Amino acid sequence: MITKCATAAITCKPNRGGTLYYGKQEYSDFVARMEIKLPKGGNTAWRFAIRARGDTAYVGMCEIQVLDDNYEKNTGQKIDPRQAHGSAYGMVAAARGYQRPLGEWNYEEVPIKGPTIKVELNGTMILNCDLSKVHEFMANSKHPGKDRTTGFFGFAGHNDPVMFRDISIEPLK
Repeated sequence: MITKCATAAITCKPNRGGTLYYGKQEYSDFVARMEIKLPKGGNTAWRFAIRARGDTAYVGMCEIQVLDDNYEKNTGQKIDPRQAHGSAYGMVAAARGYQRPLGEWNYEEVPIKGPTIKVELNGTMILNCDLSKVHEFMANSKHPGKDRTTGFFGFAGHNDPVMFRDISIEPLK
């Protein structure tokens, strides 16, 4: 069964955080597709294989970063490469430089099969990793949920008005 969101955009509210759970079922082995629009300095994420309790950034398998490619320049804040857009947060860095100009919609497709994650942004593969093989972590802090392969899907509000639309989650065959 394909879970699909209507064409209206989900917008993270400025200065408000939290997790918005998507759907009522748990997912495993799926492909997520969506369009994303970032403001200048925008920062948020989407998460999967998360649980309904605990800090969803860490109790789930992974958080895929959604971040302005020019975040450091636009905010003056330094980031670890594993915090860049499309990265498996704190674990594996994605390639940068494939976002469209700010204010335009970016298309992202992310197949997840077991511990393997691929992130394609605007037609370019920016991440291809197997989390079961990750042994180095940002700030030398192991990610406790990285081996989880089933759970809920959600959007993480990080206080910036990032927008998501045309969202679909389709099981892999």
